[in-house]
Amino acid sequence: MALSLAVSPCPNDTFVFHALVHGLIPDAPGIDLTFADVDVTNTAAERGEFDLVKVSYAALPWLLDDYELLPTGGALGRGAGPLVLGRDAAQDLDGATVAVPGDRTTAYLLFRLWAQGKTPASIEVVPFHQIMPGVAEGRYDVGLVIHEARFTYQRYGLVSLADLGDWWEADTGLPIPLGAILARKGVVDPAEATEWIRKSVSMAWADPAASRDFVLANAQEMEPDVVQQHIDLYVNEFTLDLGREGLAAADALLQRSAAAGITPAVKPFI
Repeated sequence: MALSLAVSPCPNDTFVFHALVHGLIPDAPGIDLTFADVDVTNTAAERGEFDLVKVSYAALPWLLDDYELLPTGGALGRGAGPLVLGRDAAQDLDGATVAVPGDRTTAYLLFRLWAQGKTPASIEVVPFHQIMPGVAEGRYDVGLVIHEARFTYQRYGLVSLADLGDWWEADTGLPIPLGAILARKGVVDPAEATEWIRKSVSMAWADPAASRDFVLANAQEMEPDVVQQHIDLYVNEFTLDLGREGLAAADALLQRSAAAGITPAVKPFI
């Protein structure tokens, strides 16, 4: 029986999961693939809708009773953090209307940790591809952006008010834990799933051309050079194996957010 998998259509996910989705991993089951933005998968996973699912690390406190974190396939990195954007470098957060890509995204959790003591007038959850146009057109004062927006925000006449990746790394010395891969307990063997995904990552690196058509077909009209920048930034050694440093990053994020009263407490990963 096929396993259900939900990931984003972003280039890092399509690159990583191409071989698994297309039946190229020996002994792996068939995959029933769903593409969805992370704000959708965060809540869908809470309802137990998928066997394997990409979610925000920020959503883990609500999911770990039913899912197990896999040490592969996700997105952590350095120089890969969310950006806080505005039309004017003098923009103040106090009293501002802020557009965010999801209320349980790692981006928004980092924003809340960074912005403690500031009082925006309102927070609005907006599909991430609508955030930059919305700020540029004045519907929002500030936008919190992720993914390829790091490479394209200047096209909208916007300025970076803060790089939350730089802030996080300077404060912790750790990479940013962005997207996690979870396996549903009692349905997916986590050791087997880890092996399938690691093989898929390795195959993607060994033959990047094999996944190119699949990646570009789902890249939401991104130019090929932006697609490659996206993959280079978000597919790295932590995608293959979180390792102790990756788990420490997840612990730092979730323990800090629990201490700040933002998320429920979870047991440390290490």
